[in-house]
Amino acid sequence: MSLTIAGVFSPCICPTKTVSFTLISSPTPPSCKKKTTRLASHRRRINLTSIVTAVGKPSSSNPETHYPSLTLGFESLMKTFPINVTRAEGRPLNVPLTAPFTIATSRLDSVGNVAIRVELHNGCVGWGEAPILPFVTAEDLPTALAKANAACQFLVGSPTETLGKVLNNVGNLLPNHDFASVRAGMEMALIDATANSIRIPLWKLFGAKSNSLTTNITIPIVSPTAAGELAAKYHQQGFETLKLKVGKNLSSDIEVLKSIQSAHPNCSFILDANEGYSANEALQVLHKLHEMEITPILFEQPVGRDDWDGLGHVSRVAKEKYGVLVAADESCRSLEDALNIINGKLAHVINIKLAKLGIMGALKVIEAVRNDGYLDLMIGGMVETRLAMGFAGHLAAGFGCFRYVDLDTPLLMARDPVFGGYEANGAVYKFTNCGGHGGFLHWDSIS
Repeated sequence: MSLTIAGVFSPCICPTKTVSFTLISSPTPPSCKKKTTRLASHRRRINLTSIVTAVGKPSSSNPETHYPSLTLGFESLMKTFPINVTRAEGRPLNVPLTAPFTIATSRLDSVGNVAIRVELHNGCVGWGEAPILPFVTAEDLPTALAKANAACQFLVGSPTETLGKVLNNVGNLLPNHDFASVRAGMEMALIDATANSIRIPLWKLFGAKSNSLTTNITIPIVSPTAAGELAAKYHQQGFETLKLKVGKNLSSDIEVLKSIQSAHPNCSFILDANEGYSANEALQVLHKLHEMEITPILFEQPVGRDDWDGLGHVSRVAKEKYGVLVAADESCRSLEDALNIINGKLAHVINIKLAKLGIMGALKVIEAVRNDGYLDLMIGGMVETRLAMGFAGHLAAGFGCFRYVDLDTPLLMARDPVFGGYEANGAVYKFTNCGGHGGFLHWDSIS
């Protein structure tokens, strides 16, 4: 049996050209005006039986022009799909915020990330984003941009290899947490280009559990009055869960909580201290909230990243005395960190952020948490546009195993530079059937 997947001009698939892809040799459709890329010509024949879990039946009247819908397994695709990068580049992605974004450890007045564009030999394009958050990500913008373009040059000069080998090469070139954000951006672009090549959305590639998510929205560190105004605004927009940044001043944090409770009395709270408290201060906050009859659904990273004893102590007391779960965020930057948290039962939730783990690292942590069965998962991000947030959202929806969703930062930006991508209706994100994550940039408008 022969199977052809033909590309149609669409920004969801290949924003730059019309391409047809032949996975297993078959006659080229008469309508194809562009070059046909035969993946078998790369000396690797894709075994569709191993990666296709659902194939539509061909039309009996015209089987040659019927192109079935596919659901693919990412692991199998890594072993079989050949990658030949012809163009790749990183550029600064600067976007203003509607207001400064302040947390316990840093303040951001505008987004200064790195956008990454990868084009494959078959003409399909993938988009990635490396977010930069001072004092949180290891890279600053100049370092991230230089590393991204060095990795892009490496990919263009590399021979054809399977997706898995190429991702492994990127991991070796950009190792550990020091380059995790750039690594994540490169991995996003490569995986997006692959998914675009076979015309499948990432949420299906990652398991197809769901095509939608409901996110919380964040209130940064602001005055009590401003916090109350934001809470009322978000209530009107349909957000039922508010994530409140705390950790700079204990008494001020309590006043902010009172103001939010008054403006949005029925909302659920997530507290995020971003390492801002000592263990004793974190427990004082929970005690004060208990007196106010407020119970957060989650207390995120109450203590310093390396304060393992403090994290474990707060987690135990928070759950046993106040019924509050604790999430590890900054404390989980690697699989080793995750295993330490799992084995020591140091938290109840791990916050997966692609920019601190990379895509492949995040998949390993997800697997470890699911195999253990004790912890829940949260999906989050840095301050990112809909490129990186869209990828993370597709991943979380596809897996369907994330109890908490914190993918709101595109909503905090003064403008949206991304075209296509997921559809947002208040707190609900809907992921379409466009190839990859569906988002793209007008590259010439990126400085």
